[in-house]
Amino acid sequence: MNRALATSILSSPRPSMIFRPGIRSLAPGVERYLVRGGGSVTVRVGPGDRLRIVDLEGLQACEIVPRGTDGRADAAMLGGNPGAKQIRIFGEGPAGEAAAFTVQREGIVKVSAPGGEMDVQRQDTATDLELFITRAVPARNKSGDQPLPDPLADILQDIRVPAAAAKAYMVKAGEYIQVIDVSGRQCTDFQCFSARKLDKGLENALDATITRTLTGRSYPTPGLPSKMFGRDFEPLVEIVQDTVGRHDAFATACNSRYYDDMGYPGHVNCTENFNRALDPYGIAPRKGWEALNFFYNTNIDAHNQLYLDEPWSRPGDYVLMKALTDLVCVSSSCPDDIDAANAWDPTDIHVRTYSGKETFKRAVAYRMTPDADPQLTRETAFHPRLSALTR
Repeated sequence: MNRALATSILSSPRPSMIFRPGIRSLAPGVERYLVRGGGSVTVRVGPGDRLRIVDLEGLQACEIVPRGTDGRADAAMLGGNPGAKQIRIFGEGPAGEAAAFTVQREGIVKVSAPGGEMDVQRQDTATDLELFITRAVPARNKSGDQPLPDPLADILQDIRVPAAAAKAYMVKAGEYIQVIDVSGRQCTDFQCFSARKLDKGLENALDATITRTLTGRSYPTPGLPSKMFGRDFEPLVEIVQDTVGRHDAFATACNSRYYDDMGYPGHVNCTENFNRALDPYGIAPRKGWEALNFFYNTNIDAHNQLYLDEPWSRPGDYVLMKALTDLVCVSSSCPDDIDAANAWDPTDIHVRTYSGKETFKRAVAYRMTPDADPQLTRETAFHPRLSALTR
């Protein structure tokens, strides 16, 4: 056997490599934040943390307000003038101009990209800044210390699903469910039941086969093919927003049979986690749970082979759903660490629910460049009239 081939076969598996140049991969302990033009970002910092701020387009002023644990603004916390309350940088420089600071003591730092009304003669609209923080003490648990995205509205339920676990929760008809990938590249299985039918002893669970049949798609997406249906064809939830666009509705939640066949008997799995989480609701256990597997990157190739790879989701990516009836839901953080399903490193999932009185527009996310932050699509001027014809 060819020696190189033998070495490749016998060596331990490695994470997928990034082959496309220009896509940045941050080193451990480095965090990146985008400061929108006219907006601000506030982060917690500690002694020895290093801040690097970049003016992406040039000519954009930046205001930095450091505050200690006592709440007082103090520029000296970042090496500024003692007694000053803020540090102001940039404003006249070219694109890519950068400034660096070292944090002297614990506190918070607010970084702003100020701007007023745009003068068309001056072309002085506020533009974005980029903030990098290199932590003096990198977080051991990257999920626990990874900042969550800002809430979409006032939160009703704030549920953390630790890595390799599952949690059940109830939502009312009309309420919204946001499932967030905390650290990126982490799958989460989602299943739900009509609460009204559970009260009657009927388990009307979400059915992926019926959903695919009725929507004509591999999995639902915001817009017309957005609903997920139960076994009796009752619509249970609707996808409202999706910042990833790659999920799975073919495979079951991982189960003991899969790990046994792969040579890992006794491995923790989503199915058994589902069984434990749903037991208080009187839902019978199963050997393999059908589910909608958010962020699970699968596809079918030209040879009819179902394959998987690392998820496309990045830290803070999410799916937003609307409950169409009272539901008992369960979400997992998939424990699969034997293949690329979770990039070989299971991390946390976070679930938030919002009131049905809130209004969220249907949207998917896109990135102008591979390393850009996601931007949600917007409704056209035709939407109010056309949407009334599709309901």
